[in-house]
Amino acid sequence: MSTDSVLRFITAGSVDDGKSTLIGRLLFDSQSLLADQVAALYHGKHKRTADGVPDFAQLTDGLAAEREQGITIDVAYRYFATPARKFIIADTPGHEQYTRNMVTGASTADAAIILIDASRLDYTEQTPKLLPQTRRHSAILKLLGTAHIIVAVNKLDLLDYSEEKFNAIKRAYNKLATTLDLHNINYIPISALNGDNIVTASAHMPWYQGKPLLPLLESLPVDNRSSQLLAAPALFPVQRVARLDGSSTDDFRGYQGRLEQGCLRVGDPVRIEPAGQTSTIAAIYTPDGQVEQAQVGTVLTIVLADDIDVSRGDSIVAADSTLQPVKNISASICWFDSKPLNSARRYWLKHTTQTVYTKIRQVDYLLDVQSLNHRQDSDSLQLNDIGRIQLSVQKPIVATTYQANPATGAFILIDEATNHTVAAGMITSQA
Repeated sequence: MSTDSVLRFITAGSVDDGKSTLIGRLLFDSQSLLADQVAALYHGKHKRTADGVPDFAQLTDGLAAEREQGITIDVAYRYFATPARKFIIADTPGHEQYTRNMVTGASTADAAIILIDASRLDYTEQTPKLLPQTRRHSAILKLLGTAHIIVAVNKLDLLDYSEEKFNAIKRAYNKLATTLDLHNINYIPISALNGDNIVTASAHMPWYQGKPLLPLLESLPVDNRSSQLLAAPALFPVQRVARLDGSSTDDFRGYQGRLEQGCLRVGDPVRIEPAGQTSTIAAIYTPDGQVEQAQVGTVLTIVLADDIDVSRGDSIVAADSTLQPVKNISASICWFDSKPLNSARRYWLKHTTQTVYTKIRQVDYLLDVQSLNHRQDSDSLQLNDIGRIQLSVQKPIVATTYQANPATGAFILIDEATNHTVAAGMITSQA
C-alpha cells in the first residue's frame, strides 16, 4: 500500500447531487486550471449560475447536450496534480438511464466519492431515507470492489451547516454500508459551490475535525495488487498471432497480448488452453526489444518452442497452474439494456480477448435497491437491475474470479441481434 502512486477516483450518487460542481471546485481551488478555463466558469455560453458566481460544472460537462440540459451523460476524465500526488478523476452520471456509464468509470477507480444532497432528504425520521440511485451506485461499488468510499454530504450551506443533519445522513449511510458490507468509509460535510471543506477546512463547520476532501484524497493508500498478481501463476490471453513471412524457412510465429498475472521466463514450461497442449517459452519480446523474462502488466510477443495451433482467445498459462478452462460460471451483473434479460436467447460473452456464445441458465436473485433484499422470485432482469446469474458458455474459457483478478474476472454481454452491450458482469465462481 502506498500513497505516492496515482489515485484514480470517481464521483457517484444521485442526479443533481453536485458531482460536476464538486470536481470543478476541486480543480479551481487546487489551482489546476488554465486562465481560459477559469474565464469560461464566469462567462460560459450555457452558464447556469448567477452573475459573479462560477459555474464549475462546465469543466466536466464536455458534451454540448450536457451543457445545454444541465445534466451529465458521459464519463468525463480530468487529470491534475498537487505536490503530494497525481490524480485521475472520472465524473460519472447520476441519472438512472446512464448507469452503464457510471459502471465504466467505477471499474478502474481506487476510490469513490458518493455525493449526497443534504437538502433533498426528509429529516422527519431519525434516519432519513437515501435516494435510490445513491443506493444503486453504492451496490455497484461493492460489486466492483472499490477500495475506498468517501461520503461527501453536500449543500449543507442550504441547511445552515447543520451538524445534526450531517449526523443523520451518516447514520443512514452507515446502515446502507452494513447491509452491503462496505468498508473503509470516510464522511465529510461540504458545500461544493462555496468551497467548504474541499481544499481547506471550513470556518462554517468547526464541529467537523476531520480532513478536508483534497488532503484526504492525498492520504488514501492505494493497493495496486501488483504483488498479489505477480505471485499468481502466469496467465497470458492471446490477442493476436503475428506472422512475418509465411513462406520463409525461418518462419516467425509470435503470440501477442498482455500478461495479466504472474511472470514468464524463457525456458518456462506452459500449457495452451483450452486445448491443453504443452510447450516451452522460446523467446519473449517487448516493445523495447527481446528480454529473458516479463512480469504482469507487460505487453508481449511470445514465441513457443513447438509449432502449435494457437489462436486469438486461447490462453497461455504456467504448466503448474491450477487454472482450467470452464464452461459454467456464476456472476454478478448489472443489466444495461431497455429489453429485459431473456433466458431463452443467446448472448455473446466478451471475456479478455475472446467472444463466445453464452446461455443464461438461471437468475439466482436480483437486488432490490429500495430494501436491499435479494429477490428470488424473478427469472429476468430489467434496465439497471443488479443480480446474480448462472451462465454456460459454448466454448470453455480460462477465467479467474473478479476478486482474484479484475482483468480476467470481468466480462460484458452483447446482444447478438443488435450488437448492444446489455450487461457488465463480475465472475464470482466457476465450474
